[in-house]
Amino acid sequence: METNLKQSSGMRLLLVDGHAYAYRAFYAIRQLSSPSGRPTNAIYGFVKMLGKLLENLKPTHCAVIWDGGLAPERLAALPEYKAQRPPMPDALEEQLDGIVEYLHGAAIASFCRDGIEADDWIATLACAAAADGFEVVVASSDKDFMQLVSPRIGLINPNDKTEAIWKADQVVNKTGVQPEQIVDWLCLVGDSVDNIPGAPGIGAKTAAQLLREFGSLEQVFSHLERVTSERVAGSLRESQELLRRNQGLIRLRRDLPVERSWDDLRVGSPNLEHLRELYAGWGFKTLSKELEARHAAEPVLL
Repeated sequence: METNLKQSSGMRLLLVDGHAYAYRAFYAIRQLSSPSGRPTNAIYGFVKMLGKLLENLKPTHCAVIWDGGLAPERLAALPEYKAQRPPMPDALEEQLDGIVEYLHGAAIASFCRDGIEADDWIATLACAAAADGFEVVVASSDKDFMQLVSPRIGLINPNDKTEAIWKADQVVNKTGVQPEQIVDWLCLVGDSVDNIPGAPGIGAKTAAQLLREFGSLEQVFSHLERVTSERVAGSLRESQELLRRNQGLIRLRRDLPVERSWDDLRVGSPNLEHLRELYAGWGFKTLSKELEARHAAEPVLL
C-alpha cells in the first residue's frame, strides 16, 4: 500500500467509519452464523477488514466511530435530510454489539454519542490530530470526507481496489476541484445519498468548471454576470438560498469537544483470552487459529 502522507512525528491515527464498514461487511458475506444460529457475517467481515487496515497501515492510534443519530441542526435546516435511507436490517443491527465487544477485546477505541453523526466526530478528531502532529488516515467510502484532505490527512476508500491513500491529486482526479472546494462542489451537485438537492441542471463537470474559474461559491454568486451560460446563471440565481443552506448541511463540524486524550486512542495489546471466548462463541475457527499463530509467544492478558 502506497503512503504519501507528510510524516514527522511517527504517529499515525486511523479513523474508521464504523457503520460504513459494518454495512460493507454485512453485504459482502451473505450467510454466516454462530453455532447457536445467530448471524455473524457482519462481525466476521468487519474483523477481517479492520485487521487488513491495521496490518497495512500500522497505525499507532486507532478509533472506530459510530453514528449516534442525525445532527439536529441539519434536520432543522432540511427535514428530509437522509430521510430516504432504509432502516438498518435487523440481522445487521443485532451484530453491532458484537463488533463493539470485539473492538474492546482487540484494544481498539470505539466512540458513539447520541445526536452526533460519525462524520462530524471523524472530522473533529482528524483535524485535531493533524494539528498535534499526527498523520491521519480516514477509512470510509463517504465522499464528504474529501473536504478534509490535507498534507496530514488522507483517505482510504474500501471501494478503491488500489488501496491507495487519497490525497489532493486523487480528489482533483475524481472531482475536478481541490479538497477545500469540495463543500461548494457538493452544494452545487447535490448529494442523493444524503437527500440533499443541488442546483437544477448543474452536474459535476459544470460545478467543477465554475469553481475552477471563480474559486468558490460566493465568488460565483458575486460574478453571475460572467457566467457564460444563461441557463446555468439562471439556475444559480434561483438557487442561492438552497445552495447556502447546503453549505451548512455538507460542511463537516471540526469543533466538537474532544474529551479523550490521544493515549486513549493508542493501539494496545489485545485481550487474547477475551478474543478466544468471542471467537469460540461465534464459531470463528480460522480467526482463532490466526490469533493463536500471531500471539503464540505472547502472554495472555487477563
